[in-house]
Amino acid sequence: MSERTHPRVSIIIPAYNEEESLPILFEELAKLIECRPDYEVILVDDGSTDRTYQKALECQKKYSFAKVARHRRNFGKTRALLSGLDQAEGEIIVLLDADLQYMPEDVPKLVAAIDNGSDVVTGWKQGKYEKRLVSSIYNRLSRRIFKIPIHDQNAVKALRRGVLDDLPLRKDWHRYIIALAVDRGYTVTEVKVTLHPRRFGSPKYAGPKRILIGGLDMIAVKFQLSFMRKPLLLFGTTGVILLVAGLVVGLIALYLRFALDRGFRPVLYLVILLVLAGLSLFALGFLAEAIATVNDKISRLQKRLPKE
Repeated sequence: MSERTHPRVSIIIPAYNEEESLPILFEELAKLIECRPDYEVILVDDGSTDRTYQKALECQKKYSFAKVARHRRNFGKTRALLSGLDQAEGEIIVLLDADLQYMPEDVPKLVAAIDNGSDVVTGWKQGKYEKRLVSSIYNRLSRRIFKIPIHDQNAVKALRRGVLDDLPLRKDWHRYIIALAVDRGYTVTEVKVTLHPRRFGSPKYAGPKRILIGGLDMIAVKFQLSFMRKPLLLFGTTGVILLVAGLVVGLIALYLRFALDRGFRPVLYLVILLVLAGLSLFALGFLAEAIATVNDKISRLQKRLPKE
């Protein structure tokens, strides 16, 4: 084993019930790091119910490049990534899964692209994929909605540490790291990586529930990146539409009452509803603008604070 140096690259690996994969994964990592002593590995056990944590500790004793962190319960992949980031020392962060579908041998290609000037590099998976249809739809929608210049958002990734520190990552938003980075103006590229069949267990992020959560998260991220910056654009536009509708219905009500002598009380109620809803949305828009201004000031202050 080459002499260990201060880590330049930190590979963060979230793991949930992956006890069978870890010995093989760390053997492959050892082959990679044999000639790259400036790499380190941080494995985060995200509240596994099997022996993932015990296996990780065994690997930590065997390999000097390994660090292990643990969540007392399952908090999700995004939280695991952030926990790994807290322990990472490298200036380049690699996000790698523990299920052996992406192998450590592809990591140097991602790091090389970072060294060539990119802020974020994501893998473009090549190979048979059991969720190809869902993934294809998801990535097509993402490219249209977020204007991202890559084919695949959810594969192994490498980022400059400052990028990950700068992104507003909430629960399950690890899937939108690329979209968030593009929105912040970071340069994003992709390299082809091999997708291997899962060897053990079953996928952790599959099924109708995950599809629904992913779709709702996509809406939430888009809202955060657009209307939350100019909330009056959304609420004000909707308010104007409702006020105009109220005016039109009011004129119709006046025509019916005075020209045809036929008044309809429900129409009057509708006018009141539309006008009040329009005014309420305007008020909500102004309030949201004030909140957005405060958030911007807080974000600027946070950037000025020294890093721990």
